[in-house]
Amino acid sequence: QVQLQESGGGLVQAGDSLRLSCAASGRIFSILNIGWFRQAPGKEREFVASINWSTGRTYYVDSVKGRFTISKDNTRNTILLQMNNLEFEDTAVYYCAAGWPAPTNARDFRSWGQGTQVTVSS
Repeated sequence: QVQLQESGGGLVQAGDSLRLSCAASGRIFSILNIGWFRQAPGKEREFVASINWSTGRTYYVDSVKGRFTISKDNTRNTILLQMNNLEFEDTAVYYCAAGWPAPTNARDFRSWGQGTQVTVSS
């Protein structure tokens, strides 16, 4: 249905910024939510942010509010996650995912990318 490919991860210092990109191929149904999740070693997969493809409504986990911004480019079928003021606790593999209907629950996301590593040192 929808294939997702993340890019933009890297190793940065605390306080730095990164921008993750999720390129979607195939049809993106307008009802879908596109989200970012992350998983650190030894931790459960955690919801980070999502956006509804049709309405543009956004959702964020409390720990990233004010620091991360999710956006979409319908023309390019791309979802961006701008991450500012990164913290050590943000270190994780970040996954892009698409699903419906819940915008924040991992179990409702059916298509997943392979992930991109974000490492924050300091």
